[in-house]
Amino acid sequence: MIYKIHARQPNPPRHPVRRTPNPPRRRTAAAHPPRHSHHRSLGLLLRQSHSRPHHPLRRHRHHPNPLHLRLPRAPKIPRHRPLRHSPYVEDIYKNYPASEKGPGGHILTGPVAITEAEPGDVLEVRIQKISIDVPWACNGFGPGRGFLPNDFPYSRTRIIPLDREKMIGHFAPGIDIPLHPFFGSMGIAPPESAGKYNSAPPWMHAGNIDNKEMVAGTTLYIPVNAKGALFEAGDGHAGQGNGEVDITALETQLTGTFQFIVHKDQHLLWPRGETPTAYIAMGFDEDLKTATEMAVRNMITFLSEEIPDQIPGHPRLTRDEAYALISTACDVDITQLVDTKSGVHVLCPRKLFIEGSNNH
Repeated sequence: MIYKIHARQPNPPRHPVRRTPNPPRRRTAAAHPPRHSHHRSLGLLLRQSHSRPHHPLRRHRHHPNPLHLRLPRAPKIPRHRPLRHSPYVEDIYKNYPASEKGPGGHILTGPVAITEAEPGDVLEVRIQKISIDVPWACNGFGPGRGFLPNDFPYSRTRIIPLDREKMIGHFAPGIDIPLHPFFGSMGIAPPESAGKYNSAPPWMHAGNIDNKEMVAGTTLYIPVNAKGALFEAGDGHAGQGNGEVDITALETQLTGTFQFIVHKDQHLLWPRGETPTAYIAMGFDEDLKTATEMAVRNMITFLSEEIPDQIPGHPRLTRDEAYALISTACDVDITQLVDTKSGVHVLCPRKLFIEGSNNH
C-alpha cells in the first residue's frame, strides 16, 4: 500500500500535539516482492489528510513497502517571537478544542496503524532514509528550561544555516557542525492506563528518546501496547550533542522513510536500538542514576537472554559475563538531560562477537 504525508509547517511554534487513535486515509496500493516468511511486516507511503476523515489501513501482509513520511519538525522557538503560520498550523489552533491538544510541546505526524500489531508484540521500525527539507536549523533556550536554568534565566534563539550538499551546519564563523539528521521522537501509543500522555518524556513506548544514534540505516524495536501500535514521528533534528543540554538540538524539518515489521515471537519491556556497528539498550527516568541503572540492566538482559534466542549461533552469556562485558568493552552515554525523564543508553559494539562462535 502506498500513501503520502505532506505536513509542511513553516516556522510554527512548539505546540501540543493532537493525538487520535485513527490512522491516515488510504490512497493507492502497489505490490512488491514478499519478505521472509517468518516476518509479518508492513511498509507504507502515507499522505496525511487534515480535512477528511481517516479510515483504517487494510492488511498487506506480503507486500512490505517502505513507509515515507514527510515530517517537517516545528522549530522550538520561544513563544514570544511572532510568527506566521501555515494553513495546517492555523487548522490546529482554530479547529480543535484545547481539550484535544497535548499535553506536550511537539507537533507529531501520526498515528499510523499497523494492522497486525497487537499488545505483547514487538514493532521493528527500520529507518531507511532521512532527508533535510530546508537549508536552516534553529537552536534556542528560555527561562526556567534546559539543564542550567539558573545560569541562563533568559531567552536566546540562533538560526544555523545548513549546507545540505556538504552536510554541515554553519554554527558561527570558524565553527561548522557535521549533520546527522534523526527524528527525536519516534514512538507508539503508551499503555492504555497512561491515558493522554505528554509528548516530552520518553518511556516504554519510546517517543521523545532524542537518541542521536538513530539515523538512517538503524533500527528501533518498541514493545506494542495497543492494537495497531499507532506509530508517530516528529521532532526533526539535523544533529544533536549527547545531553541536549539547552533543551534543543539543530531543530529542522525532515522527511523520513520507514519500514515496519511486527514480531509475534519476541517479548520486550523497554525500547532498544541497533545500528550497523552497535546494539543499544535504553533507560529513562526522572533520576539520572535510576535511568543509568535501567539502561545497564536492559543491556545485561539483552546479552544474556534476548540476543541468543533472536540470533542463532550468537554467544550466550551469563548475567555475570554480560555485566563484565559492559564494564570492559561497552559505552554508557547520557542521551539527554532535559525531557522531564533523563535518558541513558548503552552501546555494545557488534564487532566484539565473532560470527558463528557459540561457546556457551
